[in-house]
Amino acid sequence: MARKPKERFSRPPQHGKRGRRDDAPPPVGVVDVVEQDSDGDLFVRLAKAHADAPMWRLAPAAGEAAAGAPGLGDRLLVRFEPLENGALEARLIKRLGQSAHRVLGVVRKARREVRVEPVDRKSRDSVLLALSEGADLRDGDLVLVQIGGEGGRPHGPRFGRVLEVVGREDDARVASLLAIHAHGIPTGFSAAAEAEADAAQPPTLSGRADLRALPLVTIDPPDARDHDDAVHAHPDDDEKNPGGWVVWVAIADVATYVRPGSALDQEAREKGNSVYFPDRVEPMLPERLSTGLCSLIEREARACMAVRMVFDAEGRKRSHLFSRGLMRSAAKLSYEQVQAAIDGNPDDATGPLLDSVLRPLWAAYTVVKKARDKRSPVGIESVERRIVLGPDGHVASIRPRESLEAHRLIEEFMIQANVCAAETLEQRRSPLIYRVHDAPSEAKLIALAEFLATLAIPWNKGEAARTERFNRLLEQTRGTPRAEIVNEVVLRTQMQAIYSPDNIGHFGLNLDRYAHFTSPIRRYADLIVHRALVNALELGNDGLSGEDTARMKETAEHITMAERRAMAAERDAIDRHVAAFLEDKVGAEFTGRITGVTRFGLFVRLSETGADGLVPVSSLGEDYFVHDESAHALVGERSGVRWRLGRTVEVRLREATPITGGLILEMLSEAEQGDAKAPRPKPLGRPSRGNRPYGPRRAKRSR
Repeated sequence: MARKPKERFSRPPQHGKRGRRDDAPPPVGVVDVVEQDSDGDLFVRLAKAHADAPMWRLAPAAGEAAAGAPGLGDRLLVRFEPLENGALEARLIKRLGQSAHRVLGVVRKARREVRVEPVDRKSRDSVLLALSEGADLRDGDLVLVQIGGEGGRPHGPRFGRVLEVVGREDDARVASLLAIHAHGIPTGFSAAAEAEADAAQPPTLSGRADLRALPLVTIDPPDARDHDDAVHAHPDDDEKNPGGWVVWVAIADVATYVRPGSALDQEAREKGNSVYFPDRVEPMLPERLSTGLCSLIEREARACMAVRMVFDAEGRKRSHLFSRGLMRSAAKLSYEQVQAAIDGNPDDATGPLLDSVLRPLWAAYTVVKKARDKRSPVGIESVERRIVLGPDGHVASIRPRESLEAHRLIEEFMIQANVCAAETLEQRRSPLIYRVHDAPSEAKLIALAEFLATLAIPWNKGEAARTERFNRLLEQTRGTPRAEIVNEVVLRTQMQAIYSPDNIGHFGLNLDRYAHFTSPIRRYADLIVHRALVNALELGNDGLSGEDTARMKETAEHITMAERRAMAAERDAIDRHVAAFLEDKVGAEFTGRITGVTRFGLFVRLSETGADGLVPVSSLGEDYFVHDESAHALVGERSGVRWRLGRTVEVRLREATPITGGLILEMLSEAEQGDAKAPRPKPLGRPSRGNRPYGPRRAKRSR
């Protein structure tokens, strides 16, 4: 019988009369071991979560030797499983390292002291080095330190020893270097993997369909270095399908070069995916393959896995067929180029292709979009920012990325190809890794309804999650001052997509079955799907191995973790680049929007750059501030003034710390007035205090 967990950790805190707060973790997550009780039980918290985030008990691993057992400070990959009482327990999948036992930081040298200040903005305490340890270091060196060096005492300052000098804090490349080290992103390739890549040969027509006469084109961002996919469309000449279209999607055939069990395969699996930073890419495959033989380079013969899809005049897919082929890209185009051509401004590259290639693609997309609109995937809108680097590697500008019809065209064709892969493998009863996305939980929907009530927008708390209902809400507020915040809250209501060998469908896309097939150069999940297709359709002898099949669940969990790891590293690098860009603008005033409300302050996203900064609660005034979760607001306990999610505000930049990526802001706008006699929300613990002596201490510097 499962052991009953200690309720103080395993149950989310109660919140007034609305029941349990929705602190549910993802099915699989990366956690840190943060506490041990008197019975020896360990408790974990999601990595990078705040100190007041919930903890869960770590289930003891049966038969695990003490030396291999997790301990305080370890970083783990765990699966969250429900117990009989409905609480959750974390079960170990894999140890990932010792997060609390190692510190990445910058060296600060004084006359008789050498200390390392952590680059993690959530860490407060420096690590001291013995003078002999720091003799060869320079002020400003970035170092990786192991806690527990010479001079440590049980209750004194932490001492450490240097494991590696990573670089210099004034290096323009430091943002990405720090993110790579902090998140444990695997870098480089072994000599064996490089040798296998170097030995790869250009493809031949043997065993492949000849698609070289088909004018497939790649459409990517202008700075793309690898090209996974190419597309083509033409009218269907079948008399039984009037107004129908044939769409071809050809994908780089990575499986022909990366064989199961090879050094390339083992390292691609460990990396899980490529990681993209503003100044570099840490690729899943060596460049000989990722930007060479696997990349669908213009006018070069390339091995591909292609799917031919037939749609009727209403955009419904009638049939599809996979083949292994040899193709030759007719052109390397950017989204901006093809959009300009369709809008009437072709250039030298797109002009000759306008009538034969681009207009047919748009006509096919117009048809396929009809079915997409009926399917009604969740239409959340988000503004992405592009960091532009100058020749010296420093940020030159931060610009919003345009959202073009060309982006949506490629996205929808890739979605259709991914669906075809999942359908084919299900029909052939082949094992595969799905891309799954669960519907929002009941608790998340209740929280959404309570927030919308504060905006006088109706939402039935008992209503089931449906994509078309979310879209009606988004459409109802589009073009209004509330649009951005409603979009943000709807996004937060969604669960995170994961990889799994078990299918639960994809809620966000409103699809019953979905797999990743279209990016095998940069995602290991797609390579597994390609191998499964090779086996299921008897397209070669380089399909799934027995080990691939046996490890399908383990692989799905691992690549989900790798995806989370990459996303966190990419975010951290961007935060540091943005902080460096704003460092010389301290004191400047900006317009922003409150995008996060916590008990310790407000997160404000600056309109111009998309940068997120913190307004500490201690700077908001003398009142006590209570976090009203249902209203997403900080409410003054005595005055009733409030700061609400989504409000546009004016702020002043007080601190920008590139080494941590932290921005500290000062609020210039006035709080919204409230009724001082109105009932206050019940605090979840101690209320947040303003500038009182016994309030939370101020951070000494941005973390």
